[in-house]
Amino acid sequence: MKISADALLFDNDGTLVSSLESVHRCWTRWAEEFGITAEEFARVELHGRPAVEIAADLLPADVVPQALARIEQLEVEDVPNGGVHLLPGTRAFLDALPADRWAVVTSATRRLAEARLEAVGILPKTLVAADDVTRGKPDPEPYLLAARELGVDPARCVVFEDAPAGLRAGRAAGMTTVALTTTHQAHELDADLVVENLSALSALVTGGNVEVSVRS
Repeated sequence: MKISADALLFDNDGTLVSSLESVHRCWTRWAEEFGITAEEFARVELHGRPAVEIAADLLPADVVPQALARIEQLEVEDVPNGGVHLLPGTRAFLDALPADRWAVVTSATRRLAEARLEAVGILPKTLVAADDVTRGKPDPEPYLLAARELGVDPARCVVFEDAPAGLRAGRAAGMTTVALTTTHQAHELDADLVVENLSALSALVTGGNVEVSVRS
């Protein structure tokens, strides 16, 4: 299978990098600090959603700003503790792309996203973070903003995601979707193409066009 596009848009956590260890450490501590029971916490979908939505699901509205500041602090401070690493294929795939043909679109805050990306040596020219939008994934706003910043028709973008919420956002934006089975099983992911990780793919750039192929 080959996909032709003008730009590639990548989720970060679970797509380019893995921060599962850090996320588990920090959110578990956060929940304990704010008196959230394990049962309450287990009912909430963490992955691929902005922290503000998670906090709003679990806490009174007047506590949410304090809770958001705290989880950001915990996660940023945890970055040097080894909880963030590149997923297979990430480096080679991104190195094949011109800087103006791809973007990172994350549900994390800009401060946290930049800390995690810097830790693994990824410096995207274009980054759309939770701070930049009013509605996060699964709303299409983050991906539509990335397409606008790159100056590309949304229909000519490919979204790379590991979470159902992000894939829904990509589809709602009218983009082709590629799912990675790094955090969810294949049957949980509704996408145009499902692969294990970026090592399963290659990218060929000719002029303004990027052709994504599945490695044989």
